[in-house]
Amino acid sequence: MSDNLFVRKATGMVRSWSVFDAFIYAFFSINLVTLGFYIFSQMYFFEGGMINALLVSAFFLVFEVIIYASLISVMPRSGGDYVWQSRILGGGIGFVLAMTGWWFTLWLWVPLYGDMLRHIVITPILGILGSTSTALWFGQTEMGLFVTTLITVGLATLTVVLGMKTYARIQKYSFYAGMLGFLIVLALLLTGSNDAFKAGLDKYAVEMFGAQPGVYDATVQAGTDAGAITPMTGGSLQTVGLLLPYIVFFNLFPNWGATLYGEVRGATDYKRNLAGMAWGLGVTTILAILFFIGINKTITWDFYMQANAAWWNSVWFGAESPMPMWPYPALFAVFLTSSKFIQLLVIVLMSFWWFGWVGTVFLSSTRVIFAGAFDRLLPEWAAELNPKTGTPVNAIILMAVPAVLVSYLFAFNEANFRSLTLFGTLVIAVMYLGTSIAAIVLPYTKKELFDASPIAKMKIAGIPLITISGVLFSGFLIYLLYQWILDPNALYGIGYSINEAGYKNGTSMILMVVFYVGAAAIYYGFKRYRKSKGIDLDKITAEIPVE
Repeated sequence: MSDNLFVRKATGMVRSWSVFDAFIYAFFSINLVTLGFYIFSQMYFFEGGMINALLVSAFFLVFEVIIYASLISVMPRSGGDYVWQSRILGGGIGFVLAMTGWWFTLWLWVPLYGDMLRHIVITPILGILGSTSTALWFGQTEMGLFVTTLITVGLATLTVVLGMKTYARIQKYSFYAGMLGFLIVLALLLTGSNDAFKAGLDKYAVEMFGAQPGVYDATVQAGTDAGAITPMTGGSLQTVGLLLPYIVFFNLFPNWGATLYGEVRGATDYKRNLAGMAWGLGVTTILAILFFIGINKTITWDFYMQANAAWWNSVWFGAESPMPMWPYPALFAVFLTSSKFIQLLVIVLMSFWWFGWVGTVFLSSTRVIFAGAFDRLLPEWAAELNPKTGTPVNAIILMAVPAVLVSYLFAFNEANFRSLTLFGTLVIAVMYLGTSIAAIVLPYTKKELFDASPIAKMKIAGIPLITISGVLFSGFLIYLLYQWILDPNALYGIGYSINEAGYKNGTSMILMVVFYVGAAAIYYGFKRYRKSKGIDLDKITAEIPVE
């Protein structure tokens, strides 16, 4: 057995991020404009209020933030969920849950990032510039989607290669530009009128995107026929609860940067970790509520839901949408002004929400791959660091190459591949559940480590705060998993229930199982191979690597 269990004595990671950098990363990870607008647009067929669901979900996500801030302060290591689970619950559990959640599943997110790129950036800008046919090519064709996913892969890869310092600057400038754009959009919505919006939509949807005249009234009818009913507020506890498994596709991720905290200065400071993630969650929640109010003031909530229903009814079920472009709220807002310069300026500024966010699809995952390779559970070359940037640039190969293949299958819907990808957030939630269980038992199974940590004295009635938070967040996750997998109300299209359109998606569950089996095969395959070389992986996962 080698004296050096790991690939190196220390990971070699450089702490090049500040806590403010981590806050911006958390803020972009629950991205209001990309993930938020995208998910809100699909939530048109519920009876519970959107603001109510937003607040209830944020309440439970506070416990997620406490869990992750606590674990970071105890073990601030690159790899996050993988390191904690493998050291607390065991190497096999940690590897299978974390690699499935952070590695395989993120391939499926790439085409979703690409879909948002075309709807939020490319199509609106081209439409404003007068390139209607090109705008619609990107926004409506399979090849257009494939091209945007390739752009996504290229830019996400570049952010990893450039290193943490450079990406910190990119996301910081994107944060300021994106916030300026959002404030302008909010001002337009809060000061505009519904009559002005209706006139602007009827003019510019025709002029820029080739819609037929009378698009406003036609959208109202199409959206009503498609079943647009979701209110902005109100609803019973039950109806609001049914929105939660959908709205968390957007805001479940304030902890997305947890795998990077081996590269964040002051990561052992619990309060700073908590503040970074909590502010990301809190500010996003407040901005979302202000956005809803602005929508209701000028666009009207009913029309917003009707436009969403008309669009997704065309995408999912083949109906015709009067609007040839995705109902992007920022685009709706700039229809309130006749100045092409202001229209273009605002959309360009809003585009930085996507550019500041694109790195999240690969950046966090490469650190989990790095951690697995550092533990000798993956090829050792994946743990090599670039000497200039201190980042695991080789790990990006294991993300980018499969992502291109997945993007092709998704864009052209080969073998109905799009329906297979809907479990993406479910698998991440399962991984989070593993981390929550690790948080629950940490004070008892790793007592010496816990007692020496900054969170040792944080208790309520003698019970560690991390344990209480773990129980509450685990309960929330179990509720989400029940709704997604069993789907008793046939609302989410992930599990086995059949909805009103006769849609059932059991094959998505099969692919999910394939991913788990694949991760287990890699783990036990490498464990057997390393044992033949005299290396005991159980001893490796019993140790915490030096950062």
